[in-house]
Amino acid sequence: MFAQEYKKCNLTDMTFHIITLFPGAFDSYLGESILKRAIEDKKIKVKFYNPRDYAMDQWKRVDQKPYGGGPGMVIQAMPVAKAIEKAVKTTKSKKTKIIFFSPSGKQFDTKYVKGVAKKYEHIIFVCGRYEGIDARVKKMFKMEDISVGPFVLTGGELPAMVVMDSISRQVEGVLGNFDSREEERVASPDVYTRPEIVEYKGKKYRVPKVLLSGHRVNIDEWKKGRMK
Repeated sequence: MFAQEYKKCNLTDMTFHIITLFPGAFDSYLGESILKRAIEDKKIKVKFYNPRDYAMDQWKRVDQKPYGGGPGMVIQAMPVAKAIEKAVKTTKSKKTKIIFFSPSGKQFDTKYVKGVAKKYEHIIFVCGRYEGIDARVKKMFKMEDISVGPFVLTGGELPAMVVMDSISRQVEGVLGNFDSREEERVASPDVYTRPEIVEYKGKKYRVPKVLLSGHRVNIDEWKKGRMK
């Protein structure tokens, strides 16, 4: 549903091109809240490219047994390469970056996000599945291996959503208030709202007094963890 609808958007500030066997996996996340509004407001654009569309047989099969043996299946190089090639041609821009998700890749963080958001207009995400993608794809295109954490996931779709969300926040107009980005202001991991006192099972839980004081310097110090 959404995977097809997103292709209709234009005049965006950032375009994400996603190479994936499962574009429907993005429907829920992109169809809700901030990213949905960003797409509707044409602040970001998302396009999908399925390697199955470039399969070399009539059954749209893109996986084969690995050379050297081992469990699982490996995604063939050419269907993925053709999908990437299509995405690259679509961008028509030199400000394009290709990201390949791998547990052994460079650690993704906010500093990395800012650099990418500032330098590129098009980001191509290559999402692997099964035992991975034939490594020759990484020799065909200039791309960077990125890891969202020291763990292994079923596929690259979740990492793509994480990175896309983080980069989108850097695009002006995506957030209602651009200054609300936690990475650009003094922020605490703990936040509170009304009412001032919450009672649960006979015990009262109160908002820290400093937050009720109106003393901005003290509040900022509390947010930095320098005050109790």
